[in-house]
Amino acid sequence: MARVLLFGRLGDVAGWRERELESPSIAHLRARLAEEDEALGEALASPGVQVALDQAIVRGDAALSAGSEVAFLPPMSGG
Repeated sequence: MARVLLFGRLGDVAGWRERELESPSIAHLRARLAEEDEALGEALASPGVQVALDQAIVRGDAALSAGSEVAFLPPMSGG
């Protein structure tokens, strides 16, 4: 099982911040979350949303293993 974390407004949209989910890849996980919650799916597809796998930003798809941590990060603004 992968530990899935939602930060910022993504957690607000979903109504949760952390869950344990079974998924073979990030792409599959995104699709599953979008299927379960249309609003979350739209939020995850927004420009600027990044994904961290085991605390490293990844681009595109990546395989998940037991104990993986996947964090979805909303766009950041700086000042």
